[in-house]
Amino acid sequence: MKKGTIKGFSKLNKRGKIKWIVENFFKDPEAVMHELVSYWHGSEEQQKVLDGFSENTISNFPMPFSVAPNFVINDQVYAIPMVIEESSVVAAAASAARYWMDRGGFKATVLSTIKVGQIHLSCLQDFSILSSWFDSNKKAILDSCCDVTANMVERGGGILGAQLLSFSEEEDYYQIRIQFETCDSMGANFINTVLETIAQTLVARHQNDFGDQSHLQIIMCILSNYTPESLVRASVSCPIHKLGKVAGLSPLQFAHRFAKAVRIAEIDPYRATTHNKGIFNGIDAVVLATGNDFRAVEACGHTYAARDGQYRSLSHCMVDETHFTFWLEIPMAIGTVGGLTKIHPIAKRSIEMLGNPSAQQLMQIITAVGLAQNFAAIRSLVTTGIQKGHMKMHLSNLLNQLKATEAEFRMAVEYFKDKVVSHKAVHDFLSILRSPDVPQEETE
Repeated sequence: MKKGTIKGFSKLNKRGKIKWIVENFFKDPEAVMHELVSYWHGSEEQQKVLDGFSENTISNFPMPFSVAPNFVINDQVYAIPMVIEESSVVAAAASAARYWMDRGGFKATVLSTIKVGQIHLSCLQDFSILSSWFDSNKKAILDSCCDVTANMVERGGGILGAQLLSFSEEEDYYQIRIQFETCDSMGANFINTVLETIAQTLVARHQNDFGDQSHLQIIMCILSNYTPESLVRASVSCPIHKLGKVAGLSPLQFAHRFAKAVRIAEIDPYRATTHNKGIFNGIDAVVLATGNDFRAVEACGHTYAARDGQYRSLSHCMVDETHFTFWLEIPMAIGTVGGLTKIHPIAKRSIEMLGNPSAQQLMQIITAVGLAQNFAAIRSLVTTGIQKGHMKMHLSNLLNQLKATEAEFRMAVEYFKDKVVSHKAVHDFLSILRSPDVPQEETE
């Protein structure tokens, strides 16, 4: 075997895994091993829970658990849990929340909650023959999974419908697309189990009616993370004069400049990508904090942003003679039961902090945070510029990176109150403080 490869890694205990890793990939194995172990949870019971989330775990990767207060969503006040490492995101969300708190807050509504599963199959039969057969057998095929769907149906969910589709781009390829309602569950495991159960019945009934002559084969069964019919909308709106002056701009000037910036993101995919990334700064942070799948939410949102063939802004703005309106419409599949939401100790607290919302309520909360994040970013971009606020928030990271003492930290914060923050500027400032000409008692 090549150096750096191993057989049976998964069978090693955690310390054994770390020992092999540090001895093969680090220059100071002992120091690295000590560091990795230091991030283990102090509670053995909690660490066992965390280890169960993944495979081959050797340590934990800490992320800040933050709160953005003052969110008024549908006239209810929230303190929003957010997990993110980008220093300015939580501050921006909190700032936007405080701004809109006095202007009516955020309004949000769920437009639809339909999820999608797909059975991909290959069949030599003509589509018209297969379609006719499927229509005649559809009820029996779907009913074959009643045992699997019983609990979901009892909660008001289950299978909503199914269609057989043909794709001319690929020979002999058909798809059964099934719509689901999964209530407060994200529903991935439920949907995939239902699909595989249905697929078995589909093949058995088809072979019984046609034998092997049509060569119907199941290629794969899997949910789709694109859920354009699980849609949520959040908005803010107020009379233009209530926007107030922003960085020297009159309310009307600010409103039109803001709307122009949003319009640019609607027509230019280069700008739209960064624009939407800012939206997901807020969305991902809440999705992570509540134990949901941010990768699925992002993939769905980005696909939706390109649904007409060009990637565009997910948010929109309208300014008329008297009113400013800014809104975000995005598909989202999340849950408040099942998965990590009830297993991860902090995710459980996040859900509790939000008042134990239903999945639909959580969709609204998450979307409102994405809109707040987008508002804060655009407001900065069209007024003072993004870097002034961002780099001030980044100052503490730079000081930690340059190993500033407590006294140096305090002096730097005071010094950069009215100055532009950059790595060079902070480095130069600390160099001056640390020079022999500066009395050391001033920096201790």
